[in-house]
Amino acid sequence: MDGALIGECGAGLLILVCAMQGDDEHAPAKLAAKISKVRVFKDDDGRMNRSLVDVGGQALVVSQFTLAADTSRGNRPGFSGAAAPDIGDSLYRNFVAELGAMVPTQTGQFGADMAVSLVNDGPVTIMLDVT
Repeated sequence: MDGALIGECGAGLLILVCAMQGDDEHAPAKLAAKISKVRVFKDDDGRMNRSLVDVGGQALVVSQFTLAADTSRGNRPGFSGAAAPDIGDSLYRNFVAELGAMVPTQTGQFGADMAVSLVNDGPVTIMLDVT
């Protein structure tokens, strides 16, 4: 986007989303509910025991079809497991709407090349699949 800032968030989660072949219309709501409740933020005792909702956090959601990478047949990744772009875009938008009903949510731009910056407060990266 020619260096334009598309989305940002404060304390919260950077969520990379990949719609896969076989994901149905229920997947966005299930994933949003799971993400909003997963306990990855520290409580007063320093234990990961609080959710995004509990801490009043924000979310930045970025579409990332490359999470579907398959390197089982060589060194060049294949992406045939990702949903078709029109389906992926629809599922992505539905996920953003579902999550946005629970926490302040901003997005990147679907299908665009983006430079994404992250300040990671603790090395916690979790892959969630609701299928």
